[in-house]
Amino acid sequence: MSLAPFAARLNRQPIAFDPEAAADTLRSLPALPPDVAGLVGATAGCSPYLRDLALREGDWLCAALAGVPEQALEAELAAAAAAPLDTLGAALRRAKRRIALLAALCDLGGVWPLEQVTGALTRLADLAVDLCLKRLVAEEIRRGKLPGATADDADTAGGMVVLAMGKMGAFELNYSSDIDLICLFDQDRYGEEAAEARAAFIRVTRKMTALLSDVTQDGYVFRSDLRLRPDASVTPVCLSMAAAYSYYEAEGRTWERAAYIKARPCGGDLAAGERFLKSLAPFVWRKHLDYAAIQDAHDMRLRIRDHRGLHGPVTVEGHNMKLGQGGIREIEFFTQTRQLIAGGRDPDLRDRTTVGGLAALAEKGWIPGDVAAELTQLYRAHREVEHRLQMVNDAQTHAMPATAEGVARIAAFCGQDEAAFRAGLLERLVSTDRLTEGFFAPAEAEDGPELSAHAQAIVAGWRSYPCLKSDRAQAIFRRLRPQLLKRLERAASPDEALVALDGFLKGLPAGVQIFSLFEANPSLVDLIIDIAGTAPGLALYLSRNASVLDAVIGGSFWAPWPGAPGLLADLRQRLDEGDYERKLDSARRWMKEWHFRVGVHHLRGLIDAFEAGKCYADLAEAVVHGLLPEVLADFAAKHGPCPGQGAVLLGMGSLGAGRLNAGSDLDLILIYDADGVEQSDGRRPLPTRTYYARLTQAMVTALSAQTAEGRLYEVDVRLRPSGRAGAVATAITGWRDYQQSEAWTWEHLALTRARVMAGPPALADAVETFRREIIAAKGKDAGRVRADVAEMRERVQAAKPALGGWDAKNGAGRIMDIELCAQMAALLGGSPARQVERQVAAAGGGIAPADREALLGAYRLLWRLHASARLLTDRALDLDALGEGGRAFLLRETGDSSPASLADRLASAVALAEAAIARQFQV
Repeated sequence: MSLAPFAARLNRQPIAFDPEAAADTLRSLPALPPDVAGLVGATAGCSPYLRDLALREGDWLCAALAGVPEQALEAELAAAAAAPLDTLGAALRRAKRRIALLAALCDLGGVWPLEQVTGALTRLADLAVDLCLKRLVAEEIRRGKLPGATADDADTAGGMVVLAMGKMGAFELNYSSDIDLICLFDQDRYGEEAAEARAAFIRVTRKMTALLSDVTQDGYVFRSDLRLRPDASVTPVCLSMAAAYSYYEAEGRTWERAAYIKARPCGGDLAAGERFLKSLAPFVWRKHLDYAAIQDAHDMRLRIRDHRGLHGPVTVEGHNMKLGQGGIREIEFFTQTRQLIAGGRDPDLRDRTTVGGLAALAEKGWIPGDVAAELTQLYRAHREVEHRLQMVNDAQTHAMPATAEGVARIAAFCGQDEAAFRAGLLERLVSTDRLTEGFFAPAEAEDGPELSAHAQAIVAGWRSYPCLKSDRAQAIFRRLRPQLLKRLERAASPDEALVALDGFLKGLPAGVQIFSLFEANPSLVDLIIDIAGTAPGLALYLSRNASVLDAVIGGSFWAPWPGAPGLLADLRQRLDEGDYERKLDSARRWMKEWHFRVGVHHLRGLIDAFEAGKCYADLAEAVVHGLLPEVLADFAAKHGPCPGQGAVLLGMGSLGAGRLNAGSDLDLILIYDADGVEQSDGRRPLPTRTYYARLTQAMVTALSAQTAEGRLYEVDVRLRPSGRAGAVATAITGWRDYQQSEAWTWEHLALTRARVMAGPPALADAVETFRREIIAAKGKDAGRVRADVAEMRERVQAAKPALGGWDAKNGAGRIMDIELCAQMAALLGGSPARQVERQVAAAGGGIAPADREALLGAYRLLWRLHASARLLTDRALDLDALGEGGRAFLLRETGDSSPASLADRLASAVALAEAAIARQFQV
């Protein structure tokens, strides 16, 4: 901020519309510094209101303009703050006159930018509200009218807060603005006496608005408007926070959500106000991308124009700079609506100011940077014109004068000749309309393609689906349906894609949000048709979890995979707020978005089955690692911190090996170290063994419980020592003893794929060290290992035979058989490797080169087939039932030209693998 004198910063001034009034004013103010006299005279020649202020406050004005304007502002604010209640009204009115005059001259002379002008006016409004409120509450306390309150409570206004709404909340007050306020009080401070407290706060509110708004011989401070409060026609002027919250939760509308973008505590108990706004955040900022807000904003614009009679061609005379076409409200709606769409997912977009909101939206890619820059310039220019309109007579007006003479006055006030002013204003209005109208106005419905009788029957059935029950959903879908049907014609098999799309629509519980999302983002329609034509199962999943589509446009959906560390950092941001249950829901939404992303990338060929397997495993690792601290914290709040050294979660099977598919569950074991510690230290202490058993159950529940957002994973803990008969949590000493003396060979086979997923590093290192020791020791008894594995293999083959030729997982020579052979090779070689390829390689000379190639070649083909099939369906693979899109995906993934060639190749690979495995038991 520059601290140069006022005169040194002048760079523009109005043209005196009334030269005689300008000259008369200067004659009445002979002490004005000569280098500012031209500005003051020209201002007086355009504005009777500012001329009167200048003459009334002449001595003060001359001194203020001779110095630094910021210092003059601070001095007036400080003088008002020092006034007692009995002179507060007069002190605030004097401050209003002087600051209004100073801000106007700083604006007209280019000394302050728009934000500093509106900021000065808002600071005065904040001070006035806060002073009036606290002095009046102190008076209620002194009179014994506020139950249980003492003099010390006056500093926080006894728990009452005033929220600044609209332009005041955003520090954007215009020159002659009303101030929109909502008055609330914290009912929890008063318990059963809340009704008596409310009566006192209602009295305070009425006295406060009178102090601010009544016109006296000294003028007024600010016109105050309390009509933005909940259900204003029937509620008192001050109501409890609980009542307000209940209203918004049950009945709040989109326009009220938009209003709270700018809401800010400005007087009284600011901390209580911040708590209230934080509790209201889920109402304002929806967890999903809220494209339905576009239609709400469009309808609101039309209602405003209808009510004010603002339709028709744009002309300068009489045009409403705030509400008319191309006006200020268009830019505000454009900004706030986009903030509502995405601000629930990205707190960086929740800027209260219009200019700041535009900048944030551009930075995050929601609008082009050049659009944000142009709208910012237009907004500032519109606001300056609005200020000139209001400065003329201190009128709360936004309309251009209805006469040519009136327009000429405003042109002079802006320092321009009339013709240039008219041309520039019209150009700006047209530009604003061009940049914003397309965002709001819905497109006309196109004609759809001709449909077969079969397709017509399917489409006719859509009318009965839950997603199309509401009139609003039907209106949006009428515009959307032709696009869907046209894109279906381009699918590999249009009829199959239509059936899958039908399943998607049938499964949608509601339609307004998802249809609005599609309408605003046509590329999503292509994605849906692609998925419907290829993977009907994924389309059905989408219908039940449509919110995952938010991620496609709300983040870096097509960016490179971040890996487990990047995922964990992202998840921790999501888990940063809310109670335990809300965090579990947040984790589920987050996981589904990333899980969907992996599936789409695989489906579209951006990654292959092996990359997808690693991505699914990274995702599961991040979920386990991210949730464990949350589960621990919630559990510790009841039963105390972990006894001893804590616990680690050991991932087994495919999770430990770092390769999952789209439908994998998680195999986990909890191992703890609490040697010598008998119980936890908490409000409800538990014996150590019980503590860790229940902690395990809490973690399993956090991962697998069905909440409103679904579940994360199915979890299996049967790979713990003694299986179902053993404790769900195992002490490390007991685990070591069991592995050394009691464990079966199959349990040591399982250890070859075990990996610590989360927990204290020292305990994790101890578990991993012991795992390696066991594997190394087991390999010394090769005969027993081969015999045990051979027996186990026979049992597995009998229990889980192949379900047909396309079964990639079960049966001799297929995935489970190859994995079992690889685990045996790791044991025999004493190798800590976890993945099939490394385990087979670790066997060295124990497996002949030709057999290694047979095993790995078959495994690569089988994994591609298995992972791809699990993305398409959760049933046994049947190529004939997949449809053309699904078959094409499988053939692309496996590199085959036809189902017949794939079947031949598969049968040959399985036979070679089966023979190679059999030879491992003939050594």
